[in-house]
Amino acid sequence: MAALVTTYGGQPVSAPALREVPLEDNRDALAFVDALVRDQFNLVILLTGVGMRALLAVVDRLRDRAAFIEALRRTRIAVRSPKPAAVLRELGLSAWATAPEPNTWRELIAALDSRRSELSLQDARVAVQEYGAPGTELVAALHERGAEVLSVPVYRWALPDDPEPLRRAANSIADGAIDVVLFTTATQVTHLLEIARRSHLETEVRQGLARMAVASIGPTTSEELREQGVQVDIEPSHPKMGFLVREAAERADDVLRTKRGGAAVG
Repeated sequence: MAALVTTYGGQPVSAPALREVPLEDNRDALAFVDALVRDQFNLVILLTGVGMRALLAVVDRLRDRAAFIEALRRTRIAVRSPKPAAVLRELGLSAWATAPEPNTWRELIAALDSRRSELSLQDARVAVQEYGAPGTELVAALHERGAEVLSVPVYRWALPDDPEPLRRAANSIADGAIDVVLFTTATQVTHLLEIARRSHLETEVRQGLARMAVASIGPTTSEELREQGVQVDIEPSHPKMGFLVREAAERADDVLRTKRGGAAVG
């Protein structure tokens, strides 16, 4: 991503904001695997590729991979994005339903609704592989349609091992030294503000964001920004990193001139 920013003439400030931490207690994941092998689910929903890989790592350590894959083959699988679909292809499997862009829980539910003649969610037993945080909106929508839902957490988000780059970025935002910020996940938003609070800079960081061009990769991240009181200025036409950087490069100057009353960028 930093290389892309440089390509478009920007000066990247890299600030890793999260890391994926496998859950030490895998009881829920193992309970899901055992129930799946016993054909106890009508539908399995995979939200992330990294989550599916983490689940496979649990299976490889403690269960039979071949039995798990065959159980998946017998079960309808829905995916939120191309990444878990790619993992399925590596296993020789395919998704029964796929959410279209921008790949949020809303598109996933719409995809399931469009195929209700094949599988009604009323009284269906559905397993949902979580993606670092509980998918509360998705689970609620499934419950509204009458499904019985099992959430399967396999990893969680945490602050990076070295939070110093993120702390420096928060200071630079507070000082007005950065013009554009690019967010690719909702968790980056909450972790930036958490670091700002720890540094007693939350007010200054929020003020800095209000004067910057804030770019979000897609609706889920944008929703978190708005819930945190941060205005989203740029959301790309497709929720992909390349589109995010390119469209931020194309639009940031206009955004900054508007926010800063016509002042020069930089």
